[in-house]
Amino acid sequence: MALEQLIPFMLVVAFATYVQTVTGFALGMIVLGCVAQFDLASIAFTSVIISLLMLANGPIALRGNLDALDHPALGYSLLGLFPALIAGVLLLNYLSSEFTQLLQVILGITIICGGLFILLKPEPLAQRSGNGAFSVAGFAAGIFGGLFSIAGPPLVYQFYRQPISLRSIRLCLLAIFLVMNIGRLLVLAVQGALEFEMFYTALFCIPVVAAFTVLGKRYPPPFSDNTMRRLAFALLILIGCSLVSSA
Repeated sequence: MALEQLIPFMLVVAFATYVQTVTGFALGMIVLGCVAQFDLASIAFTSVIISLLMLANGPIALRGNLDALDHPALGYSLLGLFPALIAGVLLLNYLSSEFTQLLQVILGITIICGGLFILLKPEPLAQRSGNGAFSVAGFAAGIFGGLFSIAGPPLVYQFYRQPISLRSIRLCLLAIFLVMNIGRLLVLAVQGALEFEMFYTALFCIPVVAAFTVLGKRYPPPFSDNTMRRLAFALLILIGCSLVSSA
């Protein structure tokens, strides 16, 4: 990636990291949406960078907290996720080489749906969902995770509906995203789809992610959580609609 592309790419990563730090969501969707919109890099290339960046904080966040995981929910989610993840990566390879515009439309619709999920605040169910519901959510997440490294919306909505502690929900989601990105990178490695340029681009971005994570924690914007959710929602809808219309 040339310097004139790397600098705006890092600026997008910085902005997306700050938004995710103060809202809890949206890093992958903002990075992919902006990069695709401004044609800074390919969708396939950017999705690998996102996977690498996600590996930077997962182990740190989970260290010493494994006892708080909801193991049945985690296990059944991953059971549905893995086959769909492989299918999503294979679909990405096919679409990125044959149907670039269709891939951009799918990405735009995915980002719009992600914005809707961020806006929604599901009420917890009176009773815990069955194991099959977690597998279905995991399957849907696997398709999006394989395509774009954006697995959040279906799982976030599914887990936040459960009558379990918020700490357990957040840790389960972190664990799923960490395992998913490891699996995604392994599938890509077997296919020979990983390139040296992806790794050094990620190395440049990791300090940016760390710095703007700290910035977001220490200096959040003077808005309420609901206002931030609405702003993130509006931004994602704008990005998604722009991608769909330009394609």
